Amino acid sequence: MAEAMISAILDKNLASPEEIAVSDISVERLKYLSDRYRITTAQNNRQVLFDRDCLVLAIKPQTFSIVAAELRGHIQPSQMVISILAGKNINTLSAGLEHRCIVRAMPNTPAQIGEGITIWTATPQVTEEQKLLAASLLGIMGDQVYVEKELYLDMATAVSGSGPAYIFLYIESMVAAAEQLGFAPELARRLVLQTITGSLHLLEKSGKTPEELRRMVTSPGGTTAEAISVFEQGNFKEMIMQAVRAAYEKARKLGNQ
Repeated sequence: MAEAMISAILDKNLASPEEIAVSDISVERLKYLSDRYRITTAQNNRQVLFDRDCLVLAIKPQTFSIVAAELRGHIQPSQMVISILAGKNINTLSAGLEHRCIVRAMPNTPAQIGEGITIWTATPQVTEEQKLLAASLLGIMGDQVYVEKELYLDMATAVSGSGPAYIFLYIESMVAAAEQLGFAPELARRLVLQTITGSLHLLEKSGKTPEELRRMVTSPGGTTAEAISVFEQGNFKEMIMQAVRAAYEKARKLGNQ
């Protein structure tokens, strides 16, 4: 995700290579980033703080306490910290870093190709000018939506953050079903992916709701109706709702740890 941001920032001229610094524990990774993007790199997290408007935390949640201990007391009060860590709320981030100028964001994996959506919020210490900068940085990964209340971040974690996995599971199942019918794997994948892509584009361009489009495809007594009845017997909608609710409760639990 960090490299996706770096690449997009440079492609869209939001910053020059000289204005970007990255730290990482991997020497090989730092050499790759330096060679490819001509940015400043360092193994010491504190080294990338000097003279920077913004610090982006793009690390694994389980390493936050280690990174926070290195940065604590070295971040200037006016420096904005943008966190894209899942399961770390603003209170946890602020306490760990001893810092209050924080943006908490929840992107999703399609952000890696500029097709994601990011929900984000900010503490009162983040200025309007800094919010504009945050919106620009997060917007390069796709769509971005600012919300006043942090509680929406846990909701977004369950819907848009984890959502791609739900879609991939559905695709995986559809491809497996097509193969079971007798299609070769590559053709099965092609059929399923184009069906989903085309359906999404139709939904976007038709101006109709998903329910309306579903009814248009579902002729009484037809093949689609037969398949839909199986979904209904298995409580497909209720299962989706339960899954999203479970992800939401887990996000809340992680955020309070």
